[in-house]
Amino acid sequence: MFNLSGSEIVIILLLALVVLGPEKLPEAIRRFGRVYGELRRVSKGFQSEFKEAFDEPLRELRETAHMTSDAVKKMMDEPTDDVAPSKIDEPVTDDPASGDGSPPEGGTS
Repeated sequence: MFNLSGSEIVIILLLALVVLGPEKLPEAIRRFGRVYGELRRVSKGFQSEFKEAFDEPLRELRETAHMTSDAVKKMMDEPTDDVAPSKIDEPVTDDPASGDGSPPEGGTS
């Protein structure tokens, strides 16, 4: 949590010994240990609640993505008979005179 090396801890303890004195130092260390433990418990509780709160929506999102992916794969694997291959390259007109949207017969109208 604090990323202190051994030498830094020794310096902090020596400073605490000088400032607090040998009588108050053990009680101060115990108090610090209790506060540090309580902070860790609160932090773990917050992390677990955060994980639980986001776990269900993330699971639903993954399921939806998986279902969508499966549907797309299924659609890509199935052949379609909706469009005849000979009609794909022919231009379609929206000429109201022809009325049926068929390709032009002989050029321009």
